[in-house]
Amino acid sequence: MQEGTLASRKRWRIRFIARICLAAFCVAVGVTGVWLVRRWRVPPMPRIDTPVLPVAWVDNGAVKMKMPSGYLLGEVGQYDDELTAYLRFEYLRGLKTVSAADVLMTSTEIKGEPRYRLYIILPNDIFHGAEYLATLEIGGFIDGFELVPVPEVQVSDWRKQTSLFYAAYSQPVRERLLSLPAEYLTSAVARFILFKVKTDRRVRERIEPAPAALSEEQSLEFAADMIEVAKFYQVPLSMLLGVGAMENNYLDVRGDLKHTVWKRRAQPGDIVLKRRKGRVLVSNYSIGPWQITRETLRYVHALYLKDKRDYNLLPERLRPPKKLDLNQVDAHVLTTYAGLLLRQLLDHFDGNVEKAVGAYNGGAGNPNAQYAEGVSMVATYAHRVLGMAAARKGIAVSETELKVSRVPAAKSTSPAEARQKLPRRERSENL
Repeated sequence: MQEGTLASRKRWRIRFIARICLAAFCVAVGVTGVWLVRRWRVPPMPRIDTPVLPVAWVDNGAVKMKMPSGYLLGEVGQYDDELTAYLRFEYLRGLKTVSAADVLMTSTEIKGEPRYRLYIILPNDIFHGAEYLATLEIGGFIDGFELVPVPEVQVSDWRKQTSLFYAAYSQPVRERLLSLPAEYLTSAVARFILFKVKTDRRVRERIEPAPAALSEEQSLEFAADMIEVAKFYQVPLSMLLGVGAMENNYLDVRGDLKHTVWKRRAQPGDIVLKRRKGRVLVSNYSIGPWQITRETLRYVHALYLKDKRDYNLLPERLRPPKKLDLNQVDAHVLTTYAGLLLRQLLDHFDGNVEKAVGAYNGGAGNPNAQYAEGVSMVATYAHRVLGMAAARKGIAVSETELKVSRVPAAKSTSPAEARQKLPRRERSENL
């Protein structure tokens, strides 16, 4: 009887201890589970007003697909800097196949840095939208694209952002470009050069022999060269920008390969093609981004040798040599020659910018007025956009106070109309 009681008590103690251990285990598991849930809790999925899944149907034997609500957009570019994004924004708006009102420019902050995106609003037909964007990509107008369904409220917000950017870069800039901070001006000019190079038809369509696109470092160096030359010769920087864009979009490619000229006698370095009755026919193609002909190089080099300016004020890379070698002209020195030639033409025409620019292309005896209008259009645009970018000293548009106006649906300003928009007093200063 006593032994049975002892065994019963022992079993009871074992059960009691087991229950305590089980309870402690459950508490530990519960506490650990709560901690794990709080530590790795996945937030609930956000509500999406625009359904992600498209709706498909057959229309006259053709399969069509659209989003049930909201808008269908094509994301066609992402950029780290505002100026490049805006230049591309304006470029897309100017394409004949793109509706200007359907191009959006937006800004979001990623890890404390702004990120700029460009979108094109598409018809609500996924197949048609993809085909349309693929055509733009094949043409080299965009680098790629992604179809994005966007709620209507988001598109409305992006339209406001687009209007803000347009308003910022439409503000008149009264300062001369060379009076703006050098660091920001050089960066802005370099980005403009890169933009013009990459959108050049020969580069965009890879037309053989495709010219080599400039690197970012080369564009910065080219921009610095232009600024130094513009200051040295007191030539408007936007005038140089306009001429460089009109001549060769800043690309180092030979032009006018079949152009020739008759001379009384051959000179060292001439490429003689024919000889007739004491005269010679020589090749007179143009070289470099400034498209200066071989004979014009001889002329401008002679101007340099007679010039009384202190060329030690120029960086060494921009100083022409005492002896001209037509077959080996340094690209930096070509910019110096272009600046000197424009300075001489401005002096020849008593400061008349239109005639001086026209003579750069057509000669002093026959200034090319149409060419001058084209240079004027580029120069006016460059002065406004680059001036606005440099004047803000790196401050984003979103951090400035501007009067926002609605972005016009399209632009149809001719070179002459763009020129006439400048006050008469500013036409030579700001070209």
